[in-house]
Amino acid sequence: MKSLPSKALIIKINLVFLVCFLVAYAALLHWQLSSVYHEYAASRPITGSTCECNHRVEAGIKMKEALEEQMVNETKEILKKMVKHKKPSFLKEMGRGMKIGMVNMEGEDISEWRAHGQITTVQFEKVSELLEWNDLFPGQIDEELEEMDNRPTCPEIPMPPFYSYSYMDMIVVKLPCKYPEEGWRRDVFRLQLHLVVANLAVKRKRGKNGKMKLVFLSKCRPMMEIFRCKDLKRREGDWWYYEPNMAKLEQKVSLPIGSCKLALSLREKEINKAYDIYNVESSTKLAIRREAYATILHSSATYVCGAITLAQSLLRTGTKHDLILILDKSISEPKRDALIKAGWKLRFIRRIRNPRAGKDTYNEYNYSKFRLWQLTDYEKIIFIDADVILLRNIDFLFHFPQMSATGNARSIFNSGVMVIEPSNCMFRMFMQHQREIISYNGGDQGFLNEVFVWWHRLPRRVNFFKNFENSNDVSVKNQLFEADPPELYAIHYLGLKPWVCYRDYDCNWDIGFLRVYASDVAHRIWWKLHDEMDEKLQKCCGLTRQRNIELFWSRKKAEEMGLIDEHWKINITDPRRYTS
Repeated sequence: MKSLPSKALIIKINLVFLVCFLVAYAALLHWQLSSVYHEYAASRPITGSTCECNHRVEAGIKMKEALEEQMVNETKEILKKMVKHKKPSFLKEMGRGMKIGMVNMEGEDISEWRAHGQITTVQFEKVSELLEWNDLFPGQIDEELEEMDNRPTCPEIPMPPFYSYSYMDMIVVKLPCKYPEEGWRRDVFRLQLHLVVANLAVKRKRGKNGKMKLVFLSKCRPMMEIFRCKDLKRREGDWWYYEPNMAKLEQKVSLPIGSCKLALSLREKEINKAYDIYNVESSTKLAIRREAYATILHSSATYVCGAITLAQSLLRTGTKHDLILILDKSISEPKRDALIKAGWKLRFIRRIRNPRAGKDTYNEYNYSKFRLWQLTDYEKIIFIDADVILLRNIDFLFHFPQMSATGNARSIFNSGVMVIEPSNCMFRMFMQHQREIISYNGGDQGFLNEVFVWWHRLPRRVNFFKNFENSNDVSVKNQLFEADPPELYAIHYLGLKPWVCYRDYDCNWDIGFLRVYASDVAHRIWWKLHDEMDEKLQKCCGLTRQRNIELFWSRKKAEEMGLIDEHWKINITDPRRYTS
């Protein structure tokens, strides 16, 4: 058997290698200095005097000193150009020994942070400047064709090689802030940085005491669509410190990067899968899930009939969730009693006036919708406009995060059906910025689209618009309206509402610019639901004397215009009587 070498012999061998390395390094250094010297000497005339030789030696030494001074000066210049933000005071409370990931901190002096732990610079490829927001949130998408094609429809946003990095306790990121430029929130690079941090936090989490720490450096607030205001622990100048709910953040980053792809597939098996996930989530919670459906009456009693019909349609789908109606005292007591009988639990509010709306306009008080975020006894709300009816159960939407909604046009969502998460800090933010944030349509939908620029697209069948942009839409949509069993989950009655028309036909036919919303098929579906309600509830859907006069004149105008569909010729049999 061979004997193993002694420890002393191993040490001697290592010392020999070390000596050889030092000799080689000294020779290399000598060669570099010599080359500098010879390069300088070659530029001088050669003579045999001892004095000139001494001058050449002195010049070589001076050249070396000059090079060293130049390197020092260049280093100083780089350090001068680096921005030094005073580190936040709350960093002292976090202790030392952390693993800290730095994102987009180039040009920042982070030397003071090294006292708190090991620094790792996270490398990633910056997203192309050619990629625009509308590429991530395109306008109209044919969802049926999208499903048939079954190809990825979202462009890529580069991410770091996450598993090349060790686990982290803290992530620090510098965010761009282009405020007050128009559309500053819809900055693709800004979104990329948020998604890099969110994904890094989810995939590389360690966090002392189970808390991942995220620190942002920005004059603008980080995106509340990704990092919730209730997770903000401290703010100090341009520093923002969050401890995110990791389960909610993980769900966020699992969804598509934009409305360029559905958050929920149209396929029946995917819908069923969403139900299954939701039911599993429900069964794992010991307490009753704090979730509810909600709607609002904020302008007049005109929508009371719609709210009653909505509640009845929700109950017919078999949902067991609370139905919450927020309203003010302008709704009369008899109507409030009918709303309660229909299934609503009433919450009274003070209306919020839209600061940009005119007096007595339709949108004068539509900022009252912000009160939904004050329903903090619920974790999640599915808001539904009072001009919507449900045909199928949509409880599975409670699985999705804020903001989940259907597309409207361009890069915006429709606020008629949306998943929200009540939060007092979110409500306060709305109120603080209600004058600063400009709504594209003067209403709550435009405002919310400026706050939630990053949202998740639900299938349009959960908020199916009753409108017809072209002749092809008419036959396709009418087939969907009358499908039995229903293929649609909800119908959104745009234009004049069924309860302000005669039951005999859709009165949108009688007004030129509203004819794009006319459908007798969809009209009949609403009235079928109405007729199944208790007769006491139906009384809230009567026609006022004023509305009856308006219907008479619109029919007369349609006759004068000679509208070819000739709905104005239909004999009116509607038995409703005038109500005050």
